[in-house]
Amino acid sequence: MFERETYIQRRNALKKTVGKGLLLFLGNDWVGANYADNCYPFRQDSTFLYFFGLPFAGLAAVIDIDNDREIIFGNELTMDDIVWMGAQPSLREKCYLAGIQQVLLSGELEAYVKEAVRQGQRVHYLPPYRAEHSVRLWTLLGVQPLGAQPSLDFVKAVVNLRNYKTEEEVAEIERACRVTAEMHLAAMQAVRPGRYEYEVVAEIETVARRHNYGLSFPTIATVNVQTLHNHYHGNMIRSGDLFLTDAGAETEMGYAGDLSSTVPADGVFTPRQREIYDIQIACHEAAVAALRPGIRFEAVYDISARVIVEGLTALGLMRGDAEDAVREGAHALFYPHGLGHMMGLDVHDMENLGEIYVGHDGQPKSRQFGRRSLRLARVLEPGFVHTVEPGIYFIPELIDLWRSEKKFASFINYDRVEAYRGFGGIRNEEDYLITASGARLLGTKILKRAGEMEALRG
Repeated sequence: MFERETYIQRRNALKKTVGKGLLLFLGNDWVGANYADNCYPFRQDSTFLYFFGLPFAGLAAVIDIDNDREIIFGNELTMDDIVWMGAQPSLREKCYLAGIQQVLLSGELEAYVKEAVRQGQRVHYLPPYRAEHSVRLWTLLGVQPLGAQPSLDFVKAVVNLRNYKTEEEVAEIERACRVTAEMHLAAMQAVRPGRYEYEVVAEIETVARRHNYGLSFPTIATVNVQTLHNHYHGNMIRSGDLFLTDAGAETEMGYAGDLSSTVPADGVFTPRQREIYDIQIACHEAAVAALRPGIRFEAVYDISARVIVEGLTALGLMRGDAEDAVREGAHALFYPHGLGHMMGLDVHDMENLGEIYVGHDGQPKSRQFGRRSLRLARVLEPGFVHTVEPGIYFIPELIDLWRSEKKFASFINYDRVEAYRGFGGIRNEEDYLITASGARLLGTKILKRAGEMEALRG
């Protein structure tokens, strides 16, 4: 946990922003994987962590602005709990570390909330993303599981606090990024023909565990790079393959790192792989060079997309004006996702609160294929932490569909594209902090140009 004053200040800022009412926070609980006592790894709700810092199951909280009360609801350990899990500080002692003085039993939450409703208080709650949260809201407020209408005042207030990372948060994220880089370096050394993807995954995740860190998301490690989020790890690595790792560490306090890297299985790129890799690196570097306060991240995305179009045009895969191609969306055959996302206590920070508020500042998202996948498009500001992760892919099913529809035929040379059908793809990713004057890489530099990557692999 941070110092208790950090959590007190965060809650005070939240109360000032929302102004009135009762703010309801539902912490997470243990969830059975295949029966009640065999649980998935516990992870506290990130907003609960942000305002209270308590990584323990079975808690809820209210900030009663109108009555100037902050209360944690939970239960002390029973003797059975102690027998199975060992002794711990009392709940009151834990709550003291978060600056919370009042602790009530879990069973008292319902009466407290219903009395607030009876008194005419507005009860603010956030979008539920777990079934047990929906059931809890139904019990407490009579909100039907499919009819939840979260408080936008609450959502926007949380987003406008969590989006701006403090120095202590940046330091914690940077710890995650350094370990994440170490995970990727281990993967680069482990990839070679004849090994299986799961063997590389073992090397990656061992690094995180060695630091007593978790994973910020399930590891992607695959020879099928054309599949953007491929979590299957059963393929053998073969000569000529490209291998993508997309993996991140999560610190003990819950802050995330997120990097991607693509390496040749043989240690050296084929001429065709190197051509595409060089375009992706040029695209990435152009995007990074454009990062600064005041620029819309969607404009940075457009820069990255134009570099890809220009590079693919030089190879005969595309044609025509690059700016026109990007505006129309022709680039998305090869670049069907966004450029990056906010990152912090969630690897896709606050995605449960809604991308439109976190990454789009309340503005509607584009409906254009590829561009509609932008998780971040808003004007960049100091304190934002986000990823930069352009990619180039050759997805056979997408190529076949667009070709059959003669889609963007004036921009795309489908006959030439056909020769790349089995190429796969390339994605590399880094994490950046927007500063007052520009941007700063977080963690250790691992992204390499082709010659440097080959030397590292050698």
